[in-house]
Amino acid sequence: MRSRTTLTGGRGEDPDSVAADRPEPPERPGDTPGIGARTVPEAEPVARDLGPVPRVAMEWASRLYWLWPALVTLAIVGVRPGQAEPWRDELATWSAASRPLHEVLRLANHIDAVTSPYYLLMWCWIRITGDSALAMRLPSLVAIVVSCAVLTVLGRRLFGPRVGVSAGLLYAVLPITSRYAQEARGYGFAMLFAVTSTLLLVRALERPTFRRWAGYALALYGLALANLLMLLLLLGHAVAVLTAPRVAGRRPLPGWLVSAVVVGIGVSPLLWLGRHQSATQLDWVPPAKIEALPDLPGGVFGSAAVGGLILGLAALGWAQRGRWGGILGLAALGPVVVIFFAGQQQPVFVARYLIFTVPLLTLLAAATMDRIRPAALLAIVSVVAFLGANSQLGLRSTHEWPRSAPRAYSAAARIIDENERPGDGIVYPDRGDWAFLDIAMAYHLGDRIPRDVLLRRSAQQRGTLWASECSDPAACLAGTDRIWLLGVGERTDPMEEMPDRKAAALDDGYVLDRQWTVPGLTVRLLVRRG
Repeated sequence: MRSRTTLTGGRGEDPDSVAADRPEPPERPGDTPGIGARTVPEAEPVARDLGPVPRVAMEWASRLYWLWPALVTLAIVGVRPGQAEPWRDELATWSAASRPLHEVLRLANHIDAVTSPYYLLMWCWIRITGDSALAMRLPSLVAIVVSCAVLTVLGRRLFGPRVGVSAGLLYAVLPITSRYAQEARGYGFAMLFAVTSTLLLVRALERPTFRRWAGYALALYGLALANLLMLLLLLGHAVAVLTAPRVAGRRPLPGWLVSAVVVGIGVSPLLWLGRHQSATQLDWVPPAKIEALPDLPGGVFGSAAVGGLILGLAALGWAQRGRWGGILGLAALGPVVVIFFAGQQQPVFVARYLIFTVPLLTLLAAATMDRIRPAALLAIVSVVAFLGANSQLGLRSTHEWPRSAPRAYSAAARIIDENERPGDGIVYPDRGDWAFLDIAMAYHLGDRIPRDVLLRRSAQQRGTLWASECSDPAACLAGTDRIWLLGVGERTDPMEEMPDRKAAALDDGYVLDRQWTVPGLTVRLLVRRG
């Protein structure tokens, strides 16, 4: 159908009659009709050809652009999320969340104060869904899927729709995304609140209203409750605020400062408790060394190859994408520098404390793919997925690092359950270590667990994660003819890890009857001499 054209005639002439009197020149191949004329197209020819149903479908598809990367994320992280048995950090979550509510608050006074908000969430959750591995991991899984959707929106807002979708797809295939979607800890929420607070900051800088600053402050507060160290994201946010243009003649700095101060006041009790507990909670962390930096990409992204590729693409995005590219780069690099130098004096240089930078670095990496063809974009995403495939498979077997002990706790518990007799007791080599053997046996055996013959006060009674034992092991062992003994490591002697007095009491009164080895653990059955 030919478009109607209107030519500009003389004053008082009817344009339609002038156009009718003048013959139209013949069209030649390659000519564009209407050059030099104002073309008025027919009303909505495409919409009329498609019909109302396809038109509505296309409108919804464009509005729900964030849904497609989120669905891809769900499809990946939803593969066997409950297969890997809870590892020691998740066992600590179970131990805390399975206590009475007042005991969860009491635990925060002794250890894990900075994790107590997550424990309170899980206290409510497991009373609704139960405490299976899958049930405990579902909140993290949902948080990760939502964080992908938010990242897609942030990418579109800063760099355009293609970058937003590309960032969401890259984020979906990262091994670290699956790791923290399938872990009953607060890191999935940290990733969600990190990207959400950044998106809300962008909105507040565009139109700094009280409502927008309040939403930004709430997201920051959620980030702090997930992990206090991740408030280092404020370094990058500060650069964004200081370099932001005026809006309606006003600077956004006062609103941002008020938000940051309010959040700081809100988390100050956790900060005070956490500072006094760091010596106990992080005594396993070595001082930061320059030699550890090459291993950081693998620790942050869950795969060294994936981390190297994403960081390389992110470096290009940092250089090419102007102001927001620089801001995102500083928001990711600044916390690394601070935590590394702080780690010289305090035990804080841990790769997972930097996972809040993963969405930002992924967005920077995607920003380099704005002008490539969709086929090339999907090829890059496929390469990232291929490089991380081995890590994806490994984390669904075990969350331990190195991955050498899949299903060790459950296998040891099954051996005890199948061979136990009435009156049996159980002894643990070291009640102060981080292996949490007693919590693991309690989780897997429940009421079927043998009597803890050396127990003096339980972890719950002490308000910590570790129980205490009687001071006279020989007297406490009296009357128990069979003892189950657990040890960390395969084909090892668990008594080598014990205090001398406890080892002597067992050696004097018992002999080895049977021994089993499972990945990462040794199970021994001791019987009384004679």
